[in-house]
Amino acid sequence: MRASSGPLVGCAGWSIPGRYADLFGPGESMLARYATRFPVVEINSSFYRPHKPGTYERWAASVPPAFRFSVKIPRTISHDSALVGVGPLLDRFLDESSALGTKLGGLLLQLPPSLALDTRRASSFFRALRRRSEAPLACEPRHASWFTDAADALLLRHGVSRLGADPARVPAAAQPGGASTWRYWRWHGAPRMYYSDYDDAALDALAGQVRQARGPRWVIFDNTAHGFAVANAARLQERLSTRTARSDTE
Repeated sequence: MRASSGPLVGCAGWSIPGRYADLFGPGESMLARYATRFPVVEINSSFYRPHKPGTYERWAASVPPAFRFSVKIPRTISHDSALVGVGPLLDRFLDESSALGTKLGGLLLQLPPSLALDTRRASSFFRALRRRSEAPLACEPRHASWFTDAADALLLRHGVSRLGADPARVPAAAQPGGASTWRYWRWHGAPRMYYSDYDDAALDALAGQVRQARGPRWVIFDNTAHGFAVANAARLQERLSTRTARSDTE
């Protein structure tokens, strides 16, 4: 995790739509160019397919020292196996992604909407992960049973953060919960997930949430289908940096 406790803004993936190219500086690759503007990125492709350690090493070498990646845990673990009997799968994934070295900011666990909270199953998985890795973990549950005091207590016990999502399936899902070691917002686009642009009012409200939180804070925009993630991330970044600069001079 990056030492700075200030808010960090980025996107799911580092694609740069041509119409937003002027937001970025030069670089030898798309990732290197992306890193001239944003300090964090979420690797989503790891959810669908494994990457060789050499690939993670190449990505880590493409970005500045302070840059950090979050890596999405494979669907073979979260969806296909529903967190059960996944030791060998975890070993492979963690061996691969650990090649990011100090630039591994944390891990993202997205659960299927059908996966209700089973305390024994969840605890067993979190213990298995913690035996293998101390990386910060943000969880995106999508079943209503995960948004209770009992669920938050479980997450706290295992040092797991629950991210704040938009759209939120239940009201509590909009705000981060669980462990406060990593506050993570993941905005997918609304009303149409992955496609919709966020207006100024939505970004202002989000900026207010992020400012009120403490500790490490990440905001990731996942509305990438029409390229709005880059524009929304840049606009939120400007809002947060302007407020920070103003506070520093007051």
